[in-house]
Amino acid sequence: MKLDKSTIGIGFIGTGDISILHAKAVQKCYGAKLVGIWNRSSERAQQRAKEFGCRCYSSPEELVRDPAIDAVFVLTNLETHLEYTRLALQAGKSVLVEKPVGQSVAEIEEMDRLAKKNHLVCMPGHNYIYEAGMMRTRELVENDDLGRIVSAYVMYNIHHPEEVAARYPGVVRQILTHHSYILLYLVGKPKEICAMKATLHYEKITQEDIAMVQMRMENGALAHFCASFAADDHAADPWTVMVKVIGTAGSTRYSYRDHVEIKPGLVHSQTYTAYQGSIMNEVKHFIEVCLRQGGEPLSSLQDAITAQKMVEACELSISENRIISLS
Repeated sequence: MKLDKSTIGIGFIGTGDISILHAKAVQKCYGAKLVGIWNRSSERAQQRAKEFGCRCYSSPEELVRDPAIDAVFVLTNLETHLEYTRLALQAGKSVLVEKPVGQSVAEIEEMDRLAKKNHLVCMPGHNYIYEAGMMRTRELVENDDLGRIVSAYVMYNIHHPEEVAARYPGVVRQILTHHSYILLYLVGKPKEICAMKATLHYEKITQEDIAMVQMRMENGALAHFCASFAADDHAADPWTVMVKVIGTAGSTRYSYRDHVEIKPGLVHSQTYTAYQGSIMNEVKHFIEVCLRQGGEPLSSLQDAITAQKMVEACELSISENRIISLS
């Protein structure tokens, strides 16, 4: 799908914390405008509409029917992603759907089917890979500049208050989705997965606050994930968000800690500028490349399906205490 309008109208379904970052991104994207929003809580919606300078719709159906809106950002809780993505696609609107994209492989496959049937874009919110450092790493891997890949690491250690974590299904579902699509984008799909999880910090909720995963890649390389809400890393070279790919002829590093503002950032104790930057890059790609030029996302719904299979393999490994083969 290619849009030739001078201004592309955007609508948000869902106005939680992540909508603040998306609103800033749309504002900075030339030729795009946030037309309006809908949220389950009308009070929250009215507040955000005032902050964002846009209109507030009475229902998601009213939003997707508005001809001024060309694309919809689905920014709601995971459990409703399919419902609202389906609504938007059936109304002829392209969609950017936040991660985790769906609750199951079947849900993401349904989104993919509807998008193809209606000749629309449905882009998963795989924001991290739109960072220049990530794209450079992929280029180095593809060109064999790093030699034979030996290992890859995706680390995440950002404390989340218990009341915030209570909104999420746990770090396996909420955070390992990021790790999975990053690994897929940079070095490919693993063939074996082994995972463990624990709840070490939270007292009132049962969701895990830390998980670790070991993987064997198709070429024999090993990969490691860590996802933790339990604690911040205060070491000299902290693994707040750290991505490394190591090969026989070189290695790469990407870190959130390269750009830090000493002020609270949404639910984080500090503002990690790379997070907002990745959202801006993602939104810019969606609007300028996918909608205006008819190009492709850097990470597709097929990648989201594979990432979901990886997360489900982690869950199976944890429940059965064994290594899982990823077919």
